[in-house]
Amino acid sequence: MTKLNRSVERSMKILEVVFGSGVTSLAFLAEQTGLPKPTIMRICATLVSQRWLTQSRNDSRYRIGSRFPRLGAAPDSIDALVEAGSSEIIRLSELTGLGVDLAAAIGNGRVEIVDTTRKFSEHGIFPDCIGFRPSPFRSALGCAFLAALDANERADVSAKLALNTKGQERKAALSLPEKLKEIRARGFATREYGYWGRGVDYGGIPSAISVAIRAGSRVVGALSLVWLAERQSVEDVATAHLERLTLAGEVIGRHFTSGSDF
Repeated sequence: MTKLNRSVERSMKILEVVFGSGVTSLAFLAEQTGLPKPTIMRICATLVSQRWLTQSRNDSRYRIGSRFPRLGAAPDSIDALVEAGSSEIIRLSELTGLGVDLAAAIGNGRVEIVDTTRKFSEHGIFPDCIGFRPSPFRSALGCAFLAALDANERADVSAKLALNTKGQERKAALSLPEKLKEIRARGFATREYGYWGRGVDYGGIPSAISVAIRAGSRVVGALSLVWLAERQSVEDVATAHLERLTLAGEVIGRHFTSGSDF
């Protein structure tokens, strides 16, 4: 009988726990796997270096990373965007004092948040957003991405996304054409007031403005400034920081283009 590789077996066990829970602490991994914490830390450090896992800057918890296989996604492209944007989103967050979300295109008109600088202690908003796919109709990231697509692609994906929607999503989908016109005129998208991405969100109601990220002729993602709605208005943030946000998106797009082969 062929001897099993214990390191691979342990790595798979850790990945299963993280994938199943979404956001995982070192203590929880130790509890679920029965492995010593030093062993888990070594394995996780390797998985983080390969981007199968990511470790939050604000709470040190683990999440599934950009290179973890996703159905219908392009892991190499997502990984390249994370690489292109990592230092730039930190810089933008430091300049503005706001949270910054980086989202990558995953196909069919959708984006997924792949990196963030959110810290609950600083920004007062839900920080555990990596891996989340925001609404294409109600989120700043989703709307900025759709607005940047060419007319034919936008019409195609919008029609497909609108299928089987209901409630507030349906209402937002029906008003999308006018909303996208406004986004293109203003140069940024906004988050629908009161929109909560997930029922588990905590903290205050967030506001956000977002711009698309282009790499040549392609729209590869979107970039958002996120803050506690009660602290600042959309107009004030846009006036103060839209230029920085737009420039950061352009820089990330250039880095992505120069660093990728696809």
